Amino acid sequence: MGEARHGLTAYGRVGRAARRLAAVLAGGTVLLSAAPYATAAAPARTGFPAASPDYPATVQIDSVSAPVAGENATVTVTGRVTNAGSSTVKAAHVVLRSPKEELDTRSAINLVAGRTGPSSKDGAVLPGHKADLGDLAPGQSRPYTLQVSTADLGLKTAGVYELAVDVRDADEDRPLGVARSFLPYNASPNGKQTRIATLWPLTHAPELVAQTMPDNDQMPVLRDDSLTTELAPNGRLGKLVTIGQTLPNLTWVIDPDLLDTVYAMTKPYRVQKPGTGGESAKDDNTVAGAGQNVATAWLAQLRTAVAANGSQVVALPYADPDLASIAHNGNGLPGMDTALRKAATAGKVTAEGRLSVDVTGGVAWPYQGRLDQPTAAVARTTGADLVLVNGAGMPESRSLSYTPNAARPIGNGQTGVVADPVLSSLFSGDLDSDQAQSLAEQRFLAETMTITQQRPDDQRNLLVMPSRTLTVGTAQALADALHAAAQPNGWVAPARLDAVSTAPADPDANGSVPGDYPGELRGSELSSAALNSVMGVQTGLDLLLQILTQPQRVRGPFNAAMVRSMSTQWRDHAETSAAYRDGVQSYLANLTTAVKVPAKSAITLPGDNAILLISVKNDLNQAVGNLELRVTSSQVNRLNVGQPATVVLDGTTSRTFRFPAEAQVNGPVQMTAQLWTTGPNAQPYGKAVSFTVEVTSVASGVMYVIGGGVVLMALAGVRFYLQRKKRSAAGEVDLDPERLLEPEEPATAEDAEDAEDGAAAGGTAGEGPAEAGRKGSAEPSDSTPESASDARDRATGDEKVGH
Repeated sequence: MGEARHGLTAYGRVGRAARRLAAVLAGGTVLLSAAPYATAAAPARTGFPAASPDYPATVQIDSVSAPVAGENATVTVTGRVTNAGSSTVKAAHVVLRSPKEELDTRSAINLVAGRTGPSSKDGAVLPGHKADLGDLAPGQSRPYTLQVSTADLGLKTAGVYELAVDVRDADEDRPLGVARSFLPYNASPNGKQTRIATLWPLTHAPELVAQTMPDNDQMPVLRDDSLTTELAPNGRLGKLVTIGQTLPNLTWVIDPDLLDTVYAMTKPYRVQKPGTGGESAKDDNTVAGAGQNVATAWLAQLRTAVAANGSQVVALPYADPDLASIAHNGNGLPGMDTALRKAATAGKVTAEGRLSVDVTGGVAWPYQGRLDQPTAAVARTTGADLVLVNGAGMPESRSLSYTPNAARPIGNGQTGVVADPVLSSLFSGDLDSDQAQSLAEQRFLAETMTITQQRPDDQRNLLVMPSRTLTVGTAQALADALHAAAQPNGWVAPARLDAVSTAPADPDANGSVPGDYPGELRGSELSSAALNSVMGVQTGLDLLLQILTQPQRVRGPFNAAMVRSMSTQWRDHAETSAAYRDGVQSYLANLTTAVKVPAKSAITLPGDNAILLISVKNDLNQAVGNLELRVTSSQVNRLNVGQPATVVLDGTTSRTFRFPAEAQVNGPVQMTAQLWTTGPNAQPYGKAVSFTVEVTSVASGVMYVIGGGVVLMALAGVRFYLQRKKRSAAGEVDLDPERLLEPEEPATAEDAEDAEDGAAAGGTAGEGPAEAGRKGSAEPSDSTPESASDARDRATGDEKVGH
């Protein structure tokens, strides 16, 4: 639903306007309510709530043609009447009111829009202009059509007039319901046209995830395939481009992340299956994306649109980070300022690359345009010297008799381009009916004509800011209004943002940034915990990048995913936002733990000078390095091991490292195996693996060190004794004590892993003096095959990590 749910009026939200409208409809009327710098409501919506006994009929106006009347023109009004009462309306018919006077100020327009029931101020009934509807039973509805000439309406002077429609019954003594709209009469145009810059946002909640497929090209992965529907010719984004390319001098405000996502969809891509957000992307937990054709067509159409009709493209910072949430809940977090600056730079570069046109950067658009001082400061951090502001938060003085230019300095070297609150509020919701679209269009025409006539010799420069998640119905109404106002001899000249933002500032315009933020918008902000978790990803990512031989496969996707986690688009999707963040963090943990020391289940170390074997596994698809394996003893006076081993592993491999060990005293000793990064800022990598070693003495003086595999080592000892006795009796000399200790083939995969992760039982016990002379350092086994357990773990594990 996007910002439509939170669209603000000048002094309140759309929700309050909707409730006021419901009350009006209950009284049998349909109207628009908005006032400059006092009350600015969203346009009326279609609906027929219960009517009051006094006004049992609801009336709606679905179209006014022509929306701008000229001399000797005929105006056609269409709509519908519904009997919302409990009794039949006999001989129902619709009549027109003759306008009582010109509405020559924005306040006068607001007074008409604010009337809550039929009034004599609406003018007298116009004779000879009515539409018969017949009897209307309770709940019954019928359409109507009325035609009237401007001469019959008594329009003589160019300006704005009320257009009112009554429904009456056979008695005709009083109206049973009324609908109001506005009719601009443009008989003799004069004065300078008002320049209006219109923002045309193309945004969508983030879809690309941190995961990519493990192929060399890193095939992109999306969290769902909803963009396929939106990019289609009849989808929201498809329609926005089609409608927008008909408008001259339009300002396209685009999230570059959307462009990146669509570009990714023009090639083969994959989509995550539900519930797999934190897993590495594989064929079995993703499906092929279906939007390649629509994405290709949409991107081509957009490139054509933004290169024509004098368009301007404004690139938001990459992924449209929520500046207000960051200002209130994440300001000062380590790395946040850097992330914002990079997002701003990446946004402009991405938009230029994907669209092949010049792009304007350095523009900030806080959520709903609501600005306070902390948000302005965060916008400045991104390098934004131009801030798009909703005038509802910076109202003009009531003593100001005209509508000032949009641009004005707001301090700290920034320019605020303040959108007119009334005009913008008309297009802040979803105008999903003919009635809503017509009312918004007529109100827009009335307001802009009045603004132009306030100071006809001074050109006005205004900004219209619709919802960030502009809907098709609202976009069509806005486009229709702009076309009507800018027709030949019209009073509006469509202009680009750069033209309006550089117009001279009115000295009396309000340039004071408020110190507080609307309380009703606080609840949808990204929380401090959420932003802390996002920035915490960088710490884990930095650690992972230290050991990768191809860090670029991971760095870019994660950096982008971090910014996407802070997108303004999450404002109305709290659960989806949390799921996205959790997916990023889970995936990083998945990658990080793919390089590890497996838990040890059994160790055998015969001899007072023997070899301890420790394995390291790499389940990533790329090689790792810049690691060392440290094995430490909790009691070095009883059992001591050699120096750390340098760890370099190819992708999806396991390797066993040999640590010379020297036992001094019988009894249990706690040992720890831990991976560490190398370099000047070495730190532990992954979880430490602890195990207990039991040191015992045998008759020959050889020390047996047993860690869990008691039965296996007992059998090996018996065999050693029998073989040695036999050879002594025959007078043979044992030249290969390792061979004598070689056990039978392990019976299970677990036995095989025990043999590998132990020591003497694996065939490396009891080195002679030459071997003992190398006790000072650990070294990898020259030819240590992967154990059956290793092969099983990799075949069934979560990863074959795609990087």
